[in-house]
Amino acid sequence: MLISSKLPNAGTTIFTVMSALANQHHAINLSQGFPNFDCSDELKSLVEKYMRQGYNQYAPMPGVPALREIIAEKIQSLYGMAVDPETEITITAGATQALYCTISAFIRPDDEVILIEPAYDSYRPAVEVNGGIPVTYEMSAPGYRVDWRMLERLVTWKTRMIIVNTPHNPTGKILSELDWAELQRLAEDRDILVLCDEAYEHIVFDGKKHKSLLLKPKIYERGLAVFSFGKTLHTTGWKLGCVVAPPDLTREFRKVHQFNVFSVNTPMQHAVAEYLQSPQRYLELDAFFEKKRDYLLSAMQGSRFVPIASEGTYFQLFDYSNISDEKDTEFVKRMTTEHGVAAIPVSSFYSSNKDEKVIRLCFAKTEETLARAGEILRKI
Repeated sequence: MLISSKLPNAGTTIFTVMSALANQHHAINLSQGFPNFDCSDELKSLVEKYMRQGYNQYAPMPGVPALREIIAEKIQSLYGMAVDPETEITITAGATQALYCTISAFIRPDDEVILIEPAYDSYRPAVEVNGGIPVTYEMSAPGYRVDWRMLERLVTWKTRMIIVNTPHNPTGKILSELDWAELQRLAEDRDILVLCDEAYEHIVFDGKKHKSLLLKPKIYERGLAVFSFGKTLHTTGWKLGCVVAPPDLTREFRKVHQFNVFSVNTPMQHAVAEYLQSPQRYLELDAFFEKKRDYLLSAMQGSRFVPIASEGTYFQLFDYSNISDEKDTEFVKRMTTEHGVAAIPVSSFYSSNKDEKVIRLCFAKTEETLARAGEILRKI
């Protein structure tokens, strides 16, 4: 049977490749973005509690009411916006499912979607599988900032959506007030949807504040914000997230969501709802990861790797041009096989495979792991 692929250029992701290579060579894995430490014992006990209480069947399609209500309270407290948990919040099977269903709900064949690269690798295929046309704007090292006047030149009458990500994976940069003002002007003038990936909303450093789409009522009218409990609670394997959007956009999102996963694991939703009743559990996350970022930077002092400032997320970029002229994809493989530390090449986040001699390290690891990695990398 002849099959015409809807994603002919899609292969195994670089994250899978590098993690497999790290396992094969028993390397320290700073490539894939997940913690190597466990989540809270109390949170695990809450999951067991709700399982034993019989919360083991389908949850409501939009999500467990208690979880949607605590999210609404959190949004009101942090961002000063009142959202209706019934009509504006939907619980999803992680942020990636939320992103995919959002794109599927609104992108039709030949709609153009502006992607700001380097970009999380699920955006492009989600656009393409729905017949949309990705239009890319490339940021450059070391600043990784958007020139909005240049980006505006990419907008046409076919532009349906702009996808933004703050704090940004892989660069660790955050959107500023000026960025949001320019984005609001552009979206309003051209009647464009804004999809904002905010998976790392609670991981912002150096006294800076997360600038959420939910702080921008004018953009929220045409926007959808995506969040991840996996990043907030050190539970990436639970695949739990949410989408917050105005009622008219939420209705369209749920039409796709209900036929994609329908609903999300019930006992974990109840557990997270109870766990989040103590706000300090997420309000202290920025300090927790800032300490890890600083520990990695300290462990790397004296190396020939040059750090590029990380303002958020649990990723740190390093320029290795003082060490090698190799393409980043080759450099990270040699770093793994010969030196025993796995990283991600930043070119893999670009459609053009732009090579600026920059790699991404994940510092969501124990201090022991970061210390061992730093010791090795200082010798390269």
